[in-house]
Amino acid sequence: MPLPLFADPTDTARPLHIVDQDHFETWRTAQPDEIGTWIDAQAFTGALGQAIPVPGANGAPAGAVVGFGTAQTRARARFHLAAAAAKLPKGAYAIASGLPDDMAEVEALGWLLAGYRFDRYKTQPPMAARLVAPDTIDANAVAAIATGEALTRDLINTPASDMGPDDLEQAAHDLAARHNAQVRVILGDDLLAENFPMIHTVGRAANRAPRLIDMRWGDTGPRITLVGKGVCFDTGGLNLKPGASMALMKKDMGGAAAVLGLTDMILSHGLAVQLRVLIPAVENAVSGNAFRPGDILTSRKGLTVEINNTDAEGRLVLADALALAQEENPDLIVSMATLTGAARVAVGPDLAPYYCDDNSFADRLEQAARQQADPVWRMPFHAPYEAMIEPGIADLDNAPKGGFAGSITAALFLRRFVEQTSYAHFDIYGWQPNDAPGRPKGGVGQATRALLKSITEMSTA
Repeated sequence: MPLPLFADPTDTARPLHIVDQDHFETWRTAQPDEIGTWIDAQAFTGALGQAIPVPGANGAPAGAVVGFGTAQTRARARFHLAAAAAKLPKGAYAIASGLPDDMAEVEALGWLLAGYRFDRYKTQPPMAARLVAPDTIDANAVAAIATGEALTRDLINTPASDMGPDDLEQAAHDLAARHNAQVRVILGDDLLAENFPMIHTVGRAANRAPRLIDMRWGDTGPRITLVGKGVCFDTGGLNLKPGASMALMKKDMGGAAAVLGLTDMILSHGLAVQLRVLIPAVENAVSGNAFRPGDILTSRKGLTVEINNTDAEGRLVLADALALAQEENPDLIVSMATLTGAARVAVGPDLAPYYCDDNSFADRLEQAARQQADPVWRMPFHAPYEAMIEPGIADLDNAPKGGFAGSITAALFLRRFVEQTSYAHFDIYGWQPNDAPGRPKGGVGQATRALLKSITEMSTA
């Protein structure tokens, strides 16, 4: 569902005061006696996430006060106003004091993101409090980012019964129609005819045909290609996952969802870029024609791949799409995928690990990530591990034995299909395991806001 937009600035809005915990006593002393007495009765201290309405003369809320914590507590959280926003009574609020200008954009975005509801299957009550956009931000740009994030969340949260390769294709068509982009889809056995053998092989066992979605937009500026893993459900194939590991596999198209959400942001901002979006959309199913451990596949690039685990399928479909992306030699290739459990073991669910040999791009990305409260963590393309993905009877191994460095070896595998330095691979999780301010439990975008900022800088360079 679309996120709630900012409140109409012409609406009557209650003043919202933001109070830093370190300066609470000074602020409290400056308040009128009746306000101070009310604040004391509510045990308000300025702690992060606290929020209380302040009554007017008639007893109705006349404004509100929210806690902004300390520098230490803020460093341990994101979207500091979002937790408070969910606690406020219905109405419009305008920030009256206490929010530094350099934090206004991120905090306003967090407020919008806190209003996300996934209501496709169950009615969800909307968030009552709406924010008047601060004067110091571009309200339309922030709302566009929130809308792109909502798209990513909706796609991931939708179960595979309603989000198969055909549904993912429809989502791309819908997005293209909103922005006058062009979409071409290569479907089923035509994948073989057009030399995408690994996409076809991974998806051929499912009732819903595999496909490659190819979207284009823009005719000026740097050429950027986004590649998103669209495995709409992953049983593991013949290397069947246990039930507990299969429970969240509706999110295995999280890379595609992130790429489509990022695309929505880029197109809504009207960036001067030549954008191409490639999504190999498949379901890794089990049937008589499923691919097998021990099979050797020949990729679009001509590299042969020995299959040592059919549950390492994401890198196979991405490899064919990356080979196609490289054929146009764009200025930047970005792949996003829920690729390995090893990445989650290494950095947990909150960080988006990425691999990149382009130091200039990585520096821009990490600065953007800090500015956008969208954390990333750079991982190494560690060359000595290249031998781990070379099985001996084929060029590449899709699942090296031993269990070491699983995220790194997957990234090295993908890099074999890209021949340029300006390539970044994101091994994201795409799921928020517990409720957090601005990030309810469920599907979530990762690194998309940081990438948007980086791509914006490329478009204006």
